[in-house]
Amino acid sequence: MGEKDSETAPIWGKTRQRESNNTQQHPMDVESASLSGQQHRSLNRSRSSYEQRGRGVKEFRSWFPWLIPCFVAANVVVFAITMYVNNCPKKSGDCFADFLGRFSFQNTRENPLLGPSSLTLQTMGGLDVKKVVKQDEGWRLLSCNWLHGGVVHLLVNMLTLLFIGIRMEREFGFIRIGLLYLISGFGGSILSALFLRSNISVGASGAVFGLLGGMLSEIFINWTIYSNKVVTIITLVIIVAVNLGLGVLPGVDNFAHIGGFATGFLLGFVLLIRPHYGWINQRDAPGAKPHRYKMYQGIFWTISLLLLVAGFIAGLISLFNNVDGNEHCSWCHYLSCVPTSKWSCNREPASCTTTQLGNQFSMTCLRNGKSASYILANPPDSRINSLCVQLCR
Repeated sequence: MGEKDSETAPIWGKTRQRESNNTQQHPMDVESASLSGQQHRSLNRSRSSYEQRGRGVKEFRSWFPWLIPCFVAANVVVFAITMYVNNCPKKSGDCFADFLGRFSFQNTRENPLLGPSSLTLQTMGGLDVKKVVKQDEGWRLLSCNWLHGGVVHLLVNMLTLLFIGIRMEREFGFIRIGLLYLISGFGGSILSALFLRSNISVGASGAVFGLLGGMLSEIFINWTIYSNKVVTIITLVIIVAVNLGLGVLPGVDNFAHIGGFATGFLLGFVLLIRPHYGWINQRDAPGAKPHRYKMYQGIFWTISLLLLVAGFIAGLISLFNNVDGNEHCSWCHYLSCVPTSKWSCNREPASCTTTQLGNQFSMTCLRNGKSASYILANPPDSRINSLCVQLCR
């Protein structure tokens, strides 16, 4: 389903081209020098680009990309449902873009990303470690990947997903890329839950970083395909480094990014492996044929699969035994936020004391000691939570 039997090209960089257009000799060229003139001409005629020689082989079919657009549509629909449930005018009252009615955003002091309240995100399935561990709501490790903190958050993730995901699905098909996306998001959630213990975490960033990790490992596992590997690797590493660097800003869950990237990197060795150049070039030749995969490919595949299984088992056991990763790594919190004079990395949830005297509602933030009074008569819990978040910022 969704495949076309047409020529395709790798995601990053160029594959080996026709030898007549390439100034660098492939090792097979040296071997062919000792052949007779007729054999030499026959071998040259049989050579073509890696993709053309791979036509008809499952790994080299071009697939119609439909799954990634479906993922994008699902994320947008879930965000719309989240905003409908949030219902800022009724539950909070202090909203941004009131003309949107029920879909208006929380006040930007509470949520600068133009989105719902943290209480709504928690209700919709955001990653809350206490609920995962103490209330056996492990499904939140998956559901959080389909939620977003706001329009800004959603747009950044979905545009990146479309740019990367469609190209990858076209090359490797919906099954492998779908698994890469979903499993990477799950891996990012586990690492996030081990280190960010008190925040509600949401977003598809871990899954998107998993695609980036898979793109990088695909170059290594399919090393013989590419002719400009060094430039390709450097470009991809710079992209990943810049995005991880932005993750040290406050309010960004960089542990989900790191966990998703690491999972995708290992999973790429397992799912995105392709036959090597020599096998493609000689698979139709008479006589003995080389193995489909080189030894280094088999070694990478085996080690990556073992590391993946071991990592998931260790992570889940640690999580459900309520292990705090920060207790075993005193500096790891700097991977997600570096404090400066302009911002704090305090991720403790907003907590306030409240008093009600007639129509006067008073509140004090326990985190920073700030106090405020409002003319409110018995405000609902959602309104109290919204005011507390604003006061504690």
